[in-house]
Amino acid sequence: MAALAVAGVASAQSSVELFGIVDASISSVSNKSELVQDPLTLRANPLAYALLPSTAKASKTGLNNSANSSSRLGFRGKEDLGGGLAASFWLEGALSNDEGTGAATGGGFNFQRRSTVSLSGPFGEVRLGRDYKPTFWNLTVFDPFGTNGAGSALVQRAATAFEANNVRSNNSVGYFLPGNLGGFYGQLQYAFHEQGKYDSAIQSSLNDNSRGGRYWGGRFGYANGPVDVALSYGEQNAKSSYALGADALVKNFSLAGSYDFGAAKLFAQYQNTKSVIDYSENAPVFNPATKLDGYLLGVTVPVGAGVIKASYGNVKIKTDQNPLSTFSYSPPKADQLAVGYVHNLSKRTALYATVAYIKNKNGANFSAGSNSITAPTVVSITNGTAVGGYAPKTSVGYDLGIRHSF
Repeated sequence: MAALAVAGVASAQSSVELFGIVDASISSVSNKSELVQDPLTLRANPLAYALLPSTAKASKTGLNNSANSSSRLGFRGKEDLGGGLAASFWLEGALSNDEGTGAATGGGFNFQRRSTVSLSGPFGEVRLGRDYKPTFWNLTVFDPFGTNGAGSALVQRAATAFEANNVRSNNSVGYFLPGNLGGFYGQLQYAFHEQGKYDSAIQSSLNDNSRGGRYWGGRFGYANGPVDVALSYGEQNAKSSYALGADALVKNFSLAGSYDFGAAKLFAQYQNTKSVIDYSENAPVFNPATKLDGYLLGVTVPVGAGVIKASYGNVKIKTDQNPLSTFSYSPPKADQLAVGYVHNLSKRTALYATVAYIKNKNGANFSAGSNSITAPTVVSITNGTAVGGYAPKTSVGYDLGIRHSF
């Protein structure tokens, strides 16, 4: 009886949970490009463009996944260690339920969405493993569409061109503030680059990318009642060169917030991303940086058993130009409008519909597709002796789906 009592106490102090989401949709995207007539070609051959269509379209329709919430399967558990301490784990993998494969990339099942172990207590939480970057939290939390599907924030679409994976960090150590600070919250994260180190004389020949992969960042905010506002900053070392003393850095800053009026919840966010080569010495006189400035305004409106969602986003991408250059430069920019509706059949199951429209300008190339439902933009067409270039103009995407969580 004593042994059974001890076992009962142990089981009460520990828990393991299986959870997940299965999200499937019929999705479609259509991209339109317009013919750009080169003046030199027109002078040499005025009839050259007669062989080419004035517009070119590319589209794709099919069964998609994760257009409302990312499909996933996970295990999480927590053990009470006494004295206010607790140990926990979280293993979560992506599902491509439209094809029956494990990961969103089409490979075998893995835990690349999140794989962490942590220790928490009155001091907060220390978390180790693969986890969301603090700089991504601001993008997804303050987006009415949660950076999913056709309605995903335009600033998130643009940020992926600067940082191949701006969502998660491998090999990270994170710290989270405790939850009893009167509404203030925050986190810090450092991700190891895990590059091989050698004597300085041979470092560049054996591994010139001596710091590539390192990330550090933080996020701090305040949430109380209807108000939630947060700012974040982080730096990702995309690649380094020991020989040149140079680091290719991506620097992210975000300020975002929301206010819940009850009848409607408003969202706003500003994102600034900068890609630059940072030299420790011998920097060139002209060291151009590429900068992304973007913002989003959004709203969610509860209607009976459903929620209406809408957002407007704008981005501009500007590369520093040599002051001695006479070249006329117009920065690429784009606008996006998205509208959606989620109808909750129960606490765990919902039907949803989303449509998004993107307008590209000055060579910007953004598409309203998501996951596997993406369509290429027509760049050029060769027809006999005529070669025409096409500039991206508009993109329209939609999702009609069902989401079930367990």
